[in-house]
Amino acid sequence: MDLAIIDQSKPGVPAEQIELVEKVLDYAGKYMKLPDDTEMSVTFVNNDEIQRYNREYRGLDKPTDVISFAIEEDGDDMPLMMDEDMAEDLAKNIGDIIVSVDKIGEQAEYLEHSYERELGFLVVHGFLHLNGYDHMRSDEDEKIMFDLQREILDSYGLTR
Repeated sequence: MDLAIIDQSKPGVPAEQIELVEKVLDYAGKYMKLPDDTEMSVTFVNNDEIQRYNREYRGLDKPTDVISFAIEEDGDDMPLMMDEDMAEDLAKNIGDIIVSVDKIGEQAEYLEHSYERELGFLVVHGFLHLNGYDHMRSDEDEKIMFDLQREILDSYGLTR
């Protein structure tokens, strides 16, 4: 997994937690059998910044825990046109996720599990959205996504 991590949060995400994100997303990519050169980014922000994203892109004027911006979504109006050789040489960028570090802490405390478990949960949740899973379409889709999310986290070792 070719992962870019951008930390715009205050006071900043500790190195151990950045390393956890790198490892759990690399694990999730292998679990999903994605090519090793798959690209994505994770940006850490505080509640005020994720609220701005939520308001601007989702029409909800409140902070949320994670927002995913998939590169290739159904109904993409401008698909890239290239020959097979070009497509093989080009790494696939699946998109970007934005995570509120404030929400990680709030939710970990509320759910009575570790900050690390909530951090792993949110980045895997966003990662699955980038890979086309959507728990908001139907109850069946929710079950599929949440079961896969649990499988990845449990097999990685981030259990509740």
